[in-house]
Amino acid sequence: MSESKPSVLFVCVHNAGRSQMAAAFLTHLAEDRVEVRSAGSAPADAVNPAAVEAMAEVGIDVSTGTPKVLTVEAVRASDVVITMGCGDTCPVFPGKTYLDWKLDDPAGQGVDAVRPIRDEIERRIRGLLEDLGIQPRC
Repeated sequence: MSESKPSVLFVCVHNAGRSQMAAAFLTHLAEDRVEVRSAGSAPADAVNPAAVEAMAEVGIDVSTGTPKVLTVEAVRASDVVITMGCGDTCPVFPGKTYLDWKLDDPAGQGVDAVRPIRDEIERRIRGLLEDLGIQPRC
């Protein structure tokens, strides 16, 4: 990990649901103690509206998020790379931690189906923060 603060990259094909929610939770819970990125190999035009609604229910606004394309540079600049169970592949560099979180896909789902995915992502983000030795904000 970098000397200053760890960096985490969340990757999912469209970068519109799971990876956006994960990045938002990490940003929210870690405040400025983690550098957070998210990207996908085939980014969508906008963040999934059901993900936006589900996150708003817990006080986190992802409505202004923009899906981004995955680059080699983003992977190289990250200490931890987390794919979201969506089959996306990343370049592999030595010394990085790679995790794959198997999560249901919120694409095409209503907010009722997205809530449990959101809650599982939050649980995993809290575990990641613990692994990084960072106390999450309440």
